[in-house]
Amino acid sequence: MKIKEISEVKPEDNIIDKIFVLREEKVMLDIHLAEIYGVETRALKQAVRRNLDLFPTDFMFVLSPEEIEIIIEQNIIPSKQHLGGSEPFAFTETGVAMLSSVLKSKRAREMNIAIIRAFVSLRKMVINHSELRSLIEKIEQKTDGNTKSIELLFEYIDGLMIQDEVKNEKIEIRKIGFKTRHG
Repeated sequence: MKIKEISEVKPEDNIIDKIFVLREEKVMLDIHLAEIYGVETRALKQAVRRNLDLFPTDFMFVLSPEEIEIIIEQNIIPSKQHLGGSEPFAFTETGVAMLSSVLKSKRAREMNIAIIRAFVSLRKMVINHSELRSLIEKIEQKTDGNTKSIELLFEYIDGLMIQDEVKNEKIEIRKIGFKTRHG
């Protein structure tokens, strides 16, 4: 597999696709980070294990067997064999930022910037999504008021039509012509 040159990589290229939500956090797996950084997963994990004090549980955590099944079911990884038999690490945005301090290569630092930008892009999308949802809710509220007005209008029209029918029935009942004494 050919690793892209740093100048070729943009946050939109594969990085955002490798960010997903687990334990209510946006995270990236060690195997994806190693691929992006151009290092072996084993080397990345080794660097993290040497510096575990820099990676508290809100920066990095080990996936449980249930979580591994979830990421396989969601096609985040193709199978358990893809993990190489080891438990994967999941890094939060802050954990990814901390990786730049343990992976000293220039590529790692530059790719770290691209990854952080991808996390920021996702955050902006969520904010824009929230703003869009708020706007739609406002439109629905206005529409709901219009719907009630339209329903009242139809009720009024129905009432007028019923009155017309009653008037027409009265007119039809009346006989046209001269009245005679006999009926």
